[in-house]
Amino acid sequence: MDRVVRGKNVAVVISPEYGAGWYSWSNDITMLFDPGLVGLVEEGDEGKIHTYVSLKWAGEYLEGSERGLEVWWVPLGKKFRIHDYDGAETIEMMDQIDWITA
Repeated sequence: MDRVVRGKNVAVVISPEYGAGWYSWSNDITMLFDPGLVGLVEEGDEGKIHTYVSLKWAGEYLEGSERGLEVWWVPLGKKFRIHDYDGAETIEMMDQIDWITA
């Protein structure tokens, strides 16, 4: 899978605004790392972003892209997950999660 790597970090696209998730409402992992989308998000052209995602992921629920996407940088090789709370996505690193043992 293609990814954008800068230094020792990988670009991950998420939707941090409340309302609808981006990846969390579709679970197509390519949406997180897509180099073309990373470039458009960094440019900040909402019209181009909407056209791009509509064409690339036509069968997915894409409302999260309309609320603003952001590029977050994750250390290369680190395990993470996308946490969704009421549509607002954040990134949680595996080693930062406090697990509870029964």
